[in-house]
Amino acid sequence: MSPTSPLLFVENIHKSFGANEVLRGISFSVGSGEVVALIGPSGSGKTTALRCLNGLERPDQGTVGFTGGPEVTFGTKTTAKQATVLRQRSAMVFQGHHLFPHLTVLQNITIGPLEVQQRPKDEVINEAQALLNRVGLAEKANEYPSSLSGGQQQRVGIVRALMLKPDLLLFDEPTSALDPELVGEVLRVIKELAAEGWSMVLVTHELAFARDVADRVVFMDQGVVVEEGPAAQVLTEPRQERTRNFIQRLLNPF
Repeated sequence: MSPTSPLLFVENIHKSFGANEVLRGISFSVGSGEVVALIGPSGSGKTTALRCLNGLERPDQGTVGFTGGPEVTFGTKTTAKQATVLRQRSAMVFQGHHLFPHLTVLQNITIGPLEVQQRPKDEVINEAQALLNRVGLAEKANEYPSSLSGGQQQRVGIVRALMLKPDLLLFDEPTSALDPELVGEVLRVIKELAAEGWSMVLVTHELAFARDVADRVVFMDQGVVVEEGPAAQVLTEPRQERTRNFIQRLLNPF
């Protein structure tokens, strides 16, 4: 069941790339302190939906909004600048890290608060050092991304998002680009954030992780929401045959 007082609401979002209609009227909401996992096969529209939540993609129509604002109703005249207001309350953790290679770890995670939010430097540096220590990377503050493992870079990406003090964290397949032995260190950090009450939308193929961490699961296929509900129900007793087939294939690929 969707939260009665959502932090974020998504209503009838459509998005096409040329003749390819990727999102065909999706709607869902995220409550304060809630973790929502978006799952589904490749090409189902999960990542596009996630990117629409903070204006990285502009929907062709529909509404994305936060309770208390901002709220954007998209159409043909909606500009990129208008869409970026959604980033006032959300921050994205990307699949491929997206760190600046010419900046140190500390510079990567402080550039947003210092240059965009114009926060005091001493305050930002202290927060950055505390967060790096929390994720086990305090000694990497003055190193460059090229010297870090994939898991370490992804943890830096999480810290970078946290430094913006968002109301909503967005994760796009945060472990899919990592070697298997590095996945656990990233999932541990996300699990800790969920336990602390951070609101999150998480695109993931890690069904066991989604079951453990998510409050609700939204299953998408062919650009629509096929099924949504409590994580335990959707992932263990799905109501829709399409959901059941997807989960069985993912759990038993051979």
